Amino acid sequence: MEKLLGGEVIARMLKAEGVEKVFGIIDGSYFGLYSSIVRNGIQLVSPRHEACAVHMAGAYARTTGRLGVCIASNGPGVANALPGIAVENGEGNRVLLLTSTRRLGTGYPDRGGTYQYFNQVGVIKPMAKWSGVVPSFSRVPEFVKRAFRISFRGRPGVVHLDIPESILNNKEKLISLPRVGTYRRTAPIAPHPDQVRQAVDLLLAAKLPIIHAGSGVLHAMASGELQKLAEKLRIPVLTSWAARGAISETSPLSLSMIHIDLCNQIRNEADLVLTIGSRLGETDWWGKPPYWASPAKQKHIQVDNDEEILGLNKPVDLPVLSDAKAFIESVLAEIDRREPLPVFSSRVDTIDHYAEERKKVRAQLDKVFDRPDGPLTAAHLARACQEVFPDDSYVVLDGGNTAVWGNFYHEVRVPGTVLATFKFGMLGAGVAQALGAKVAHPDRFVYCLIGDGAMGFNQQEIETAVRNKLKVVYLVCCDKQWGMVKMNQQFALKPLKTLIMKSLGPSETINADFHEIQFDKLAESMGAHGERVRNLSELRPALERCLRSEVCSVIHVDVDPVKHMWAPNLLTFKKMHEEPKG
Repeated sequence: MEKLLGGEVIARMLKAEGVEKVFGIIDGSYFGLYSSIVRNGIQLVSPRHEACAVHMAGAYARTTGRLGVCIASNGPGVANALPGIAVENGEGNRVLLLTSTRRLGTGYPDRGGTYQYFNQVGVIKPMAKWSGVVPSFSRVPEFVKRAFRISFRGRPGVVHLDIPESILNNKEKLISLPRVGTYRRTAPIAPHPDQVRQAVDLLLAAKLPIIHAGSGVLHAMASGELQKLAEKLRIPVLTSWAARGAISETSPLSLSMIHIDLCNQIRNEADLVLTIGSRLGETDWWGKPPYWASPAKQKHIQVDNDEEILGLNKPVDLPVLSDAKAFIESVLAEIDRREPLPVFSSRVDTIDHYAEERKKVRAQLDKVFDRPDGPLTAAHLARACQEVFPDDSYVVLDGGNTAVWGNFYHEVRVPGTVLATFKFGMLGAGVAQALGAKVAHPDRFVYCLIGDGAMGFNQQEIETAVRNKLKVVYLVCCDKQWGMVKMNQQFALKPLKTLIMKSLGPSETINADFHEIQFDKLAESMGAHGERVRNLSELRPALERCLRSEVCSVIHVDVDPVKHMWAPNLLTFKKMHEEPKG
């Protein structure tokens, strides 16, 4: 029997699971863990804030389909990680958080006055998918196995394991370490063959079926299979917010979330909905009328790897417990057995009609570009970036109005290349998400469209990018205000004047304005490349200089504070937070 540090046991189990990166900040309380992680050939990537470590792990998981792992030290380190836990669990990213807690005998429960201690499991449990504490050295493998098992079961989220520092940093004898296949499922959940046949029967018989894709498609890395299914059966694909870009938005079958009225129309016209990997949450109107047809008029097939999701918000005719990719592959195989397929001429005609409607929406939105010297907004940034960056670049959208503009003017040409906090709307998370994506894909370009308010939350991570040689480009839309909140305030305080003047003065709103941070100069102070852009003609040259730079770049962009506040479809965004009245 070999004597091992508790941290060494965990590090070896991480390595056996194929973990290559761990995100977190060092601390003496868990030296036995992070030193063992490094000793086992796993790279430790350190941000400046623990919440950012969780966001980096979430982006890593999101863009790779793998497990994102992060660490935090007891007390303040774990407290700092809490915002990241809330967000990444809410967004459904597969993250394992390992934390230290004080030595055995001082906590669970607190003896009274224990230094840097709080009930970390008690706080995190309601925020996470699962949270537990290791009670003894001999049970380390058992609890790590449980953490892995829960991480890969059902809907992804944050799994938390708390380990006393006396276990992490001391050596004891351990008989053996388990093999991966002996304690968790390694193959995805496959659908029942009878349900596959029923699903194909319904899809072939429907007059106008649609696919509603959720983030489960992206986690399963099933975009290619989804596009193939849609093309074979001529089925339009809509997505939840979190699944933006589940298929390429250049496809005539893609109905992007930005086509709000058109999406609502087709959701009512469809006689069959195939929902894959989505809960049909609030921003999907809960699947309810008047934004969707009533269950009496619309059949529903729902596919999810979490049985609790099936029929949760929208009644279901065929509930299928399955991994998204495994289901689509099985359906495609069943379709191949039924060749030749019908022509689906009526579906083709309908799709062509929708394509024309999409063009009208796009033309209306693109009027913002009619004046080359017009007010600068994040729309101009989104278009310029797509002209400069390759189509497979990752774009991160962060902020209030900046994220809205970015979503409406960025076209997803390669599936899975958009990152945001679509469910949580967390300001500042994008700073670290961009870094996590770059760690996961060092050969791909990563850029972040972010508001100045959001950038202020985690601007210190520019130094993290420089130190770790992560060549990310941040475009900071600076209007020196909480724009989305200010818009709501103005209509609440002086609606008529707001409509006429488009904006109220600082003295007429409540704490909605702030002073300038020169983000280009701030970046330079941390060793990054800085640029400042005041008009459209300066934007593309600045972007090109950033691409030639060997370090992280930050572009301070002076957007028009009034025009930027009037982002597209803000009224619809507000209505999405009201209960549908159908």
